[in-house]
Parts: sequence; C-alpha cells; structure tokens
Amino acid sequence: MSKQASSKKAPDFEASLQELEGLVEALESGELSLAESLERFKRGVELSKHCHQMLDQARQSVEVLTRPEDEESAEAFDPPEA
Repeated sequence: MSKQASSKKAPDFEASLQELEGLVEALESGELSLAESLERFKRGVELSKHCHQMLDQARQSVEVLTRPEDEESAEAFDPPEA
C-alpha cells in the first residue's frame, strides 16, 4: 500500500483516543483562541464519533463470538470496512 493510501486510512482506536486526550488537554488549558478552540472541538467530535463506531464494531464482534454454543445460531462475521 502506498503512503498516500495508508495516510487516508482511518486511525486505529488507540491513536484516535490519544489524539482526543491531547485535544481535551489543550481545550482545558484555556490558552487557545476562540477559533483554535472551535477547530479542536470539531476535530474532537470527529474523533469521538470514530471511537464510538470502533467500539460498537468490537461489541458486535464479541456478541457474535459469545453466542450460545448452539451451532445453528453460529453466524459468519465480516466486520464492515472502516
């Protein structure tokens, strides 16, 4: 995969959470201008939504994998492309 293709790939959960934590710290510092605060807030909302989507996908995976051992209830699980 080329660098351009990989740079467009969504960040993983840990990277997203780390960036979100940094944004929160910057916003809580009170040292940003209004415009900078708004831009970082918008980015934080995007990251929060992304993290929630990944958590929902993980939760679905766990639900599929922990269903009763009844083989008739087994389903193939293909996670959605991010």
